[in-house]
Amino acid sequence: MLRPAGLWRLLRRPRAPGVPAENLCRREVASGVSVPCGTSPRALNIFDRDLKRKQKNWAARQPEPMKFDYLREEVGSRIADRVYDIARDFSLGLDLGCGRGYIAQHLNKETVGKFFQTDIAENALKNSLKTEIPTVSVLADEEFLPFQENTFDLVVSSLSLHWVNDLPRALEQCFSDYKSAQIHYVLKPDGVFIGAMFGGDTLYELRCSLQLAETEREGGFSPHVSPFTAINDLGHLLGRAGFNTLTVDTDEIQVNYPGMFELMEDLQGKKVQNVDLILQNKLHIS
Repeated sequence: MLRPAGLWRLLRRPRAPGVPAENLCRREVASGVSVPCGTSPRALNIFDRDLKRKQKNWAARQPEPMKFDYLREEVGSRIADRVYDIARDFSLGLDLGCGRGYIAQHLNKETVGKFFQTDIAENALKNSLKTEIPTVSVLADEEFLPFQENTFDLVVSSLSLHWVNDLPRALEQCFSDYKSAQIHYVLKPDGVFIGAMFGGDTLYELRCSLQLAETEREGGFSPHVSPFTAINDLGHLLGRAGFNTLTVDTDEIQVNYPGMFELMEDLQGKKVQNVDLILQNKLHIS
């Protein structure tokens, strides 16, 4: 079962008067390129971001990407619905980890005047879905945003932040020891952030099946499914990052598969997970 549960909406806490808004920074930061502050020393780098970029580029080059996009399409439309729920317009928006633009296609230019779409995979940006909103594609890593302070009225993210190595830092405002801009930092005062990520119970059945099978055959097990953030922790993380007016929703989307290998093929096409196919074939799990 796939549980894209972390749908949240929040407002950035107003800054003190007199803080000037900055213009857009013109540089682009691709995955794997070092930034001045480097990797946060407090983060455990579970994910190889350069490898993730190659995997997303591979998925975007497949002849039938729409075959695996149904979940991203659904979540993208739900995020767009939450944007429409807010009784205001946004002159400048940002989509983090946009993929092929699953959110922008559901928005209109009356609600969002201009939309910046960022992703670490250049092939995804080249094959963006059509939208009526004027868009700018930026090759950038969600962990190192190439924008300056107080830039965007709206920031959205759909099924991308679960691949970030340091989620608290990606959400936080910019501190003196972390020079790269993050979500809170690039939002204008009273700006809105709406995001969705997979909840902690996602792929619970697959994890349990792999653990039981490997324990039976090998006498122990090692993790083969990436960790997900527990929904209960999101509110704390967002509050610590400086946001207020928090709203955290949990949506459960159940997808049925005839077998485990069909599930893994779907995950591979989505690039939701990196499942060890060699191990699965060796165990012959049914």
